[in-house]
Amino acid sequence: MTAMKGDSEDSIESIRPSNLQAFANSSTLHGMSHIFAYGHMTFRRLLWTLSFLGSLGLLLVVCMDRVSYYLQFPHVTKLDEVAAPNLTFPAVTFCNLNEFRFSKITKNDLYHVGELLALLNENYQIANPHLAEPEVLAALKEKGNFINFKPKQFNMTDFYNRTGHDINEMLLQCTFRGEDCYPFNFSTVFNMLENLTKGKFLHFHTQPLLFWVYNKENVMCDNTN
Repeated sequence: MTAMKGDSEDSIESIRPSNLQAFANSSTLHGMSHIFAYGHMTFRRLLWTLSFLGSLGLLLVVCMDRVSYYLQFPHVTKLDEVAAPNLTFPAVTFCNLNEFRFSKITKNDLYHVGELLALLNENYQIANPHLAEPEVLAALKEKGNFINFKPKQFNMTDFYNRTGHDINEMLLQCTFRGEDCYPFNFSTVFNMLENLTKGKFLHFHTQPLLFWVYNKENVMCDNTN
């Protein structure tokens, strides 16, 4: 009876999986359960073993190559921040393709510069009415009705000043050197250059903070001091 009991224990130990097999079957690493499967070595296990070793070798080769490539180009990044007590604010130019506010254009303005603004043709008729928005077209028809209209004297400087963009409407928020600034901090300066640029500028006290220019050819421009 004792001999039979010992033989049965030996047979149980022989079929019990090793710790490595138990770990491989419970592991989520792809291929481990196929390599360390129960039983004898098979052709399928051999293929899995070769695939696993090949993939592992390729991973090591690529990692070593990348590390070697990184070590060939050593670099040091150094950043020094220096706070300046005073900075001269540059002049910033805003070139607005919409040079004039349509709501500020009068019938007399439209009569004199309507063709220049591409709102009227040479016959004082609305140019391309199908391109205008309904409310704009209605206002344009009202202002463009020159029946019994007697044109008055026209001044281009006054036209720019009256129909150009207003800082009181444009300025949403402004700070300079940590303090708030307001529309009354700006002054308007005109610049009329023959055949080049007609401009309306805004200056902030002695240093120009914000200003815009009107370009006759509607070309975007940049101007810094």
